[in-house]
Amino acid sequence: MAVAPPRTHRPARPPRHRSVTPGGRRRAGRLRELMVSGLVDSFGLALGWTVFNLVAVERGGLALAGLFNAAMLVGVMLSAPVTGRLARHLPGRTLLLLAAGTEGLLRVATLAALLAGYDGRVIAAGIVLMHVAAYAGFAAMRAEVAAVDARPQAMTRYALSIAAVEAAGAGVAALLPLHGRFLIAVFMVYALSLVPTVLTARRARVRDAGTIPGTGPVTGAGAPLTRAARRLARREHARVRSARPRLPWPVLAGGGTVTLLAAGPTLLSVALASELHGQQAVAGAAIAFSAGCLLSSSAVTAVDRLRLPPQVTWPMWGVGMLAGWLLAPAHLLGLFAAQLLSGLSMTAFEGGMDARIARDAPPGTVTTVLAWSASTRALGGAVAVRLLPALVAAPAIGLTIGLTSGVAAAALAAAALTALVCSRLPRRAPVRGEKR
Repeated sequence: MAVAPPRTHRPARPPRHRSVTPGGRRRAGRLRELMVSGLVDSFGLALGWTVFNLVAVERGGLALAGLFNAAMLVGVMLSAPVTGRLARHLPGRTLLLLAAGTEGLLRVATLAALLAGYDGRVIAAGIVLMHVAAYAGFAAMRAEVAAVDARPQAMTRYALSIAAVEAAGAGVAALLPLHGRFLIAVFMVYALSLVPTVLTARRARVRDAGTIPGTGPVTGAGAPLTRAARRLARREHARVRSARPRLPWPVLAGGGTVTLLAAGPTLLSVALASELHGQQAVAGAAIAFSAGCLLSSSAVTAVDRLRLPPQVTWPMWGVGMLAGWLLAPAHLLGLFAAQLLSGLSMTAFEGGMDARIARDAPPGTVTTVLAWSASTRALGGAVAVRLLPALVAAPAIGLTIGLTSGVAAAALAAAALTALVCSRLPRRAPVRGEKR
């Protein structure tokens, strides 16, 4: 009788799509998926919104375009409380789908209403709602990025990609004729660019902030929860979900202040470039800004090695936004240098601020605090855009923009130096019996 040979034990093969590090290739693939969907969405938004503004100027002049941009900023500021309430009741997947669907419908509706000649106030109301939905989705996407990779480099890379492709979308829109089949193509890109975001939402990792722990069919060794225990868990769940999350107000106020002091020239770069060096300089300024955005990830990595506190790095990023504008009025190359530094510094500042807030946020509040982060920066930017034209006199725009930027840069540099000195001072050990 033949005896079967003994079976040798073969070690199990490791999964193909995993690596040794936690998250591994799946983390890299998910991060790449989020990047691509964000790039497509941002390109479509920049393309459509630039065409929207060009049509508004053609139909109603600067006053109508100003009304629509004010409505955009109002929508960005209102998005924070709306996103906070939605994030306490909806999981990340549902929030992304709701935001993307609402934004897509309003993109088409507002542009169609503008072309049809509807009242500007009605269109402005639609723009407010559109940007509430847009920034709710933007906060949810950044929460997904933080859930995959919480390092500042990942958030900065996401922010720089968005900023760079937005400049490209605006440049393409400026070259398109505003009639015929080109407008149909803009409509399609404007609306369909949200499709990758909808597809990405199906694999969202951010769960419901109010998920009831331990209310599954079994817990522990398999004993089912009693009805009374389920009722008690649901009450606690409702109490936690209805409670307002604690927001890091000092951090948010610091980010808004840096944006207020430093971001004005960058936000008005198109108008300033046209006034200083003519309309032909706008395209080169946009390219320089995109190049700065692409360099910001390496800059963040280099600064992180210094291990400086945010009280030092954030004002210094503000100085970087302003430093080039001291040279911008003198020469065209100075304008390009200003935009290069602005793209690098603004993207690094926003990415670092979002990464810090996402890292320190309590569980279940990441989407909410990221929405408030964008909202406070938008508030600071709105005030800066409103004040800067009043401070910059048209006949001497070159002198006044340089003087204004120099004063703001000096204030931020002084704040950064003070914070650096305070962080390096040795702390005195408490004497025995002295209250800490």
